[in-house]
Amino acid sequence: MATIGLEIHAELKTESKMFCSCRNNPDEEMPNINICPICMGHPGTLPVLNKEAIKLVIMIGQAVGGEIADFTEWDRKNYFYPDIPKGYQISQYKYPLVKGGEISGIKITRIHLEEDTAQSTHDTHHKSLINFSRAGVPLMELVTKPVIHDTQSAVTFAKELRLLLRYLGAGEANLEKGEMRIEANISVASKKDTEAGKFGTKTEVKNLNSFRSVEKAIAYEIKRQIELLEKEEKVIQETRGWDDKKGETYSQRLKESSHDYRYFPEPDIPKLKISEVKEFQNLKLVEPPWDKRKRFTDDYEMTEKEVEVFVESPEIADYFDTVVRGNEDIIRFATNYILNDYLGLIKRENKKISTINPKIFSEIMDLINKKILQSNTAKNTIALMVKGNESEREDILNKYKNAKKMDDEEIRKIMTEIIEKNSTVVEDYKKGKVAALQYLVGQGMKLTRGEANPEIIKKIILELIG
Repeated sequence: MATIGLEIHAELKTESKMFCSCRNNPDEEMPNINICPICMGHPGTLPVLNKEAIKLVIMIGQAVGGEIADFTEWDRKNYFYPDIPKGYQISQYKYPLVKGGEISGIKITRIHLEEDTAQSTHDTHHKSLINFSRAGVPLMELVTKPVIHDTQSAVTFAKELRLLLRYLGAGEANLEKGEMRIEANISVASKKDTEAGKFGTKTEVKNLNSFRSVEKAIAYEIKRQIELLEKEEKVIQETRGWDDKKGETYSQRLKESSHDYRYFPEPDIPKLKISEVKEFQNLKLVEPPWDKRKRFTDDYEMTEKEVEVFVESPEIADYFDTVVRGNEDIIRFATNYILNDYLGLIKRENKKISTINPKIFSEIMDLINKKILQSNTAKNTIALMVKGNESEREDILNKYKNAKKMDDEEIRKIMTEIIEKNSTVVEDYKKGKVAALQYLVGQGMKLTRGEANPEIIKKIILELIG
């Protein structure tokens, strides 16, 4: 049986780095700009904790139902690599900020906070360049329990975590930018070990930078280990990389154990008691994506496909909530018009979801529900509002609202003329041809330019032809 555990690192979206005041800017293209003596590890410099980073990890822990530590401390994780300026990384070992919790039914062991390393770039001439602007950026590490047994569950967990980070404003977690890095610990137990309740020898596949890579790398590694066991060969405990072009893992180095890092408490950072820091108390809880998914399904009766569009974007979901708040009669209209019309319009025009004030959008939906605005008119109204400027939007709506007040007598006069000109169609309807009635309704909609209610047109036609 295959067993998988995930270690996921995510850069946190804070103004400054973890232990200094240097700007935390992942979009900075010029190398070695956001650096200072502290994040470069110069002798005699002292780190200072970033409260915002700690607050974000506490909020993540609360969202996943973890146990938030009251006492915590930082440790030095000692190892040499060119992208570690100090020769050690400030991390957390014995006292992480969060213990436990779960996402998608997968149990979490711990969530802790540390500093990111610098960024290495390797070229084809066997040279490496190092950008220290990333060194010291706040980095959250989440470790799952080894309870995952298939690739899809691993990918689902990682996707849900990315969504949560975005919901909380904790980070963008773009894998292609390295803002979120996934490592998978994979082991396959032999039949004998499985019967004894033991795990197989695990390998760690490092720095998977897409969900597709996560799925393919885990599947490949499971297959590779099974083949070794079937040949009665040993699986070596090691760290492996993933070659996306070849579609296979490759050996990098023997896997270190925790004692190899010679952890010891960071002497330059005081111990921290969460309950003694005002900023960490009574943090505002944000609805996590899995709760939003259930609420949109249950309360709004959306399809699975509709729900996912809203859940994938907190901004769009919040907009929808505001539009329908207090008026459940417009839920279906708002769902259809936002998904099928509005999102496409703002994408083409490169506009934001808030281009049309949600209160105005709600009023448009209410006018549709009350049959004051017809579908085509509503679409034209929305399109004009998206293309127009802010000062024009309410004027556009008022113009359409006032133009739609066509009373029954006006419709009756128009339909009388249509019936007189289409006597053959009327006779066809009387003979049982249902399509003939629809033709007359269509002619009515055409002559009223879509401003009349088709149900009222139909009612008047039936009255006129007896």
